[in-house]
Amino acid sequence: MSDNKDKLKQRRSQAWYGKQDKDGFIHRSWMKNQGYPNHAFDGRPIIGICNTWSELNPCNSGLRDLAEYVKRGVWEAGGVPVEFPVMSLGETQMKPTAMLFRNLLAMDVEESIRAYGIDGVVLLGGCDKTTPGQLMGAASVDLPTIVISSGPMLNGKFKGKDIGSGTDVWKFSEAVRAGEMKLVDFMDAEAGMSRSKGVCITMGTASTMASLVEAMGMSLPTNAALPAVDARRMTLAHMTGRRIVEMVDEDLKFSDVMTKESFINAILTNAAVGGSTNAVVHLLAIAGRVGVELGLDAFELGSEVPLLVNCMPSGKYLIEDFCYAGGMPAVLAEIESLLQPAKTVLGGDISAYHDGAECYNRDVIRPLTEPLKPAAGLRVLRGNLAPNGAIIKPSAATQALLEHEGEAYVFENIEDLKAKIDDPDLPVTKDTVLVLKGCGPKGYPGMPEVGNMPIPAKLVQQGVKDMVRVSDARMSGTAYGTVVLHVSPEAQAGGPLALVKTGDRVRLSASQGSLDVLVDETELAARRANWQADDPHYTRGYAKLYIDHVMGAEHGADLDFLVGKDTRLVTRESH
Repeated sequence: MSDNKDKLKQRRSQAWYGKQDKDGFIHRSWMKNQGYPNHAFDGRPIIGICNTWSELNPCNSGLRDLAEYVKRGVWEAGGVPVEFPVMSLGETQMKPTAMLFRNLLAMDVEESIRAYGIDGVVLLGGCDKTTPGQLMGAASVDLPTIVISSGPMLNGKFKGKDIGSGTDVWKFSEAVRAGEMKLVDFMDAEAGMSRSKGVCITMGTASTMASLVEAMGMSLPTNAALPAVDARRMTLAHMTGRRIVEMVDEDLKFSDVMTKESFINAILTNAAVGGSTNAVVHLLAIAGRVGVELGLDAFELGSEVPLLVNCMPSGKYLIEDFCYAGGMPAVLAEIESLLQPAKTVLGGDISAYHDGAECYNRDVIRPLTEPLKPAAGLRVLRGNLAPNGAIIKPSAATQALLEHEGEAYVFENIEDLKAKIDDPDLPVTKDTVLVLKGCGPKGYPGMPEVGNMPIPAKLVQQGVKDMVRVSDARMSGTAYGTVVLHVSPEAQAGGPLALVKTGDRVRLSASQGSLDVLVDETELAARRANWQADDPHYTRGYAKLYIDHVMGAEHGADLDFLVGKDTRLVTRESH
């Protein structure tokens, strides 16, 4: 009995709801206007459900319903669920880019958790930037935390075939430009591509982050791939609600689960599933919040890991197929020998997530001995064009172009690219290296997904499907091609990328991990002396705050004043 009383005294929510004075009266009384009885505030855990539901974010449009199943589990386990909204980042809907607002979401999540009287939190996200933004914010407060993702859409269907959100958009668009697909067919594919609520059905950033969350033990097993409309996801949400109450009782915090070993497991898993390049900036940012030393070079740990998951954009299947083949438990079982021992939200080791797991379709999830590709992890590139680093995704690239040297054709910004890319007289060949500037964290701002530049129209008509492309931007996890991304320092910050001119020779060697512009240092110094940054497009509000404080891609593009955490209890009352 005394042990239980000690738990009640230690619970964070008691600073709000346990006082027998004016402050406690106010906190409890206003909550009671929603019908809460007295015993809701008797010391049982208050569980926050941090929801990114929004009708403007189609990927997360099912989360309002999913929250109800989480609440069932919380009530059943003896807790009190309280749902609260935070900013929702619709990847396909926001301008200039959802990435601009990831850090704002993280601030929203962090301050909401800190300001309210909750003991633990369930993060409901899904769309690309919502999951990392929520994790960043929760890391900075460090309460018991667990994730339940929105889940993927059902497979897209068009003319009797499966089509994947994102990946097939790029392919269809290029086919229209090449005259290989009718515009009417392109337009007809829209409805068939998105047939249910949920995130992109390819191994884009949303499914990548859901997979990594599971591999890091921050969700219950099977979270990554269960379709959004599958009843088993509702059951999983119920069990997630039960588990967070137990985590509060066990005082199992965010930082207890998200250790260095967990991040290493995420890097290895990202390679095995053919995950998004966006995982790099998100994992780096989350690590910075939780206090784990994780540099860009850590991603080389995955460079020799075989590609096991045969899903778009690196393969041919979709996430619904991945689910039915065994999902993440089957993948973790295959790479068991590579994984680090690491604690999970279940309290035990990550090995429990794949004990007894089976694969039911070996063409979707390959065995470690017969992979889709032998070495598929992201490669980190360095050189005089990227002294702070850049990355490339070999599994989505044309292998022959991973070792390449060619003359650069430079687009100074995204408007320059859009104005020229379809010019029939554009002076480019299939060997040209396309270079795009001004699309980094500061430059756009927000580091948009435009790094997979379109192939110039004149080359598309010649049958060219891929070229080497270099930029300080990101690319969608659904995209593909020989695309060098996240070049740092970015052009807007005065990095060497800003100094490249059309006609300069650029050399890429993925095997050597190098990216160089073959220009004499004296010439580069002369160019640097005459260089000036572009005027920022945004001069007020959050965007200005972002531009003034955002760090480079190698630091996860977080804001400099948000790195780390503050676990102190707020003691000042508002009344």
